[in-house]
Amino acid sequence: MVYYVYDGSFEGLLTAIYEAYYRQEEPEKILSDDNIQDNLFVQYVYINTDQQKAQRVYDAIVHKISSSAAKKVLYAFLSEAQDAGTAIYRYLKLGFKMGKSVDSALADPYVFRIHVLHKKVSQEAGKMLGLIRFRLLKNGIFYAPIEPDFNILGIIAPHFKRRMPTQDWIIHDVKRKLAAFHSQGQYAILPFEFKEALPLDDEEFDYQTLWKEYFQNIAIKSRINPRLQRQFMPVRYWKYLIEKPGTQTKS
Repeated sequence: MVYYVYDGSFEGLLTAIYEAYYRQEEPEKILSDDNIQDNLFVQYVYINTDQQKAQRVYDAIVHKISSSAAKKVLYAFLSEAQDAGTAIYRYLKLGFKMGKSVDSALADPYVFRIHVLHKKVSQEAGKMLGLIRFRLLKNGIFYAPIEPDFNILGIIAPHFKRRMPTQDWIIHDVKRKLAAFHSQGQYAILPFEFKEALPLDDEEFDYQTLWKEYFQNIAIKSRINPRLQRQFMPVRYWKYLIEKPGTQTKS
């Protein structure tokens, strides 16, 4: 068996798919380098990322299948599922034969898998747009920590670029040690780690107090339903909500 191994980047995955096509090989799996395990019966082929080859594959997806398929592939990749690379490879291999109708072939396990991963990532990105809470720091930057299940920074950053075009802000994916930095209408996603206490602006404490009071006062006590609340807003997203107990307050 032959497994292709790429460096974990989206461009690396597309390069591996390019090489499989032009070498006329059919790897059993395509894995990122942090997902491989020693196996005596497997031949690992390491693929070097090539931006031009990756771009050619991406362009082929858009023109020969559809832009919707390109989006599904990207979202499936951002799921970071261990089988995502192989599923994307199989999905595209079928897509290059069927064209845009590939998305109707849900009986195919790889097409179905891509749709499932795309849906999961889309849903979490949509939820996160309503759950992000920015804090105003002393230096005037708005900072929001998050810990999503999927790598959605690149999906949600354009939304906040449109909503907050004149403000400097940081959305920090604490789990992946990545952050989207926005300034003067542009943003970039870069490695970032910050473990110190947040240097909150004095006004931030006042706004947090007002927000908590608002949150408590709009609640109708007779209709409070914790089970339903957890269903619509899972507990794993509560950690950075300002309105939840335990968030930073002025001493």
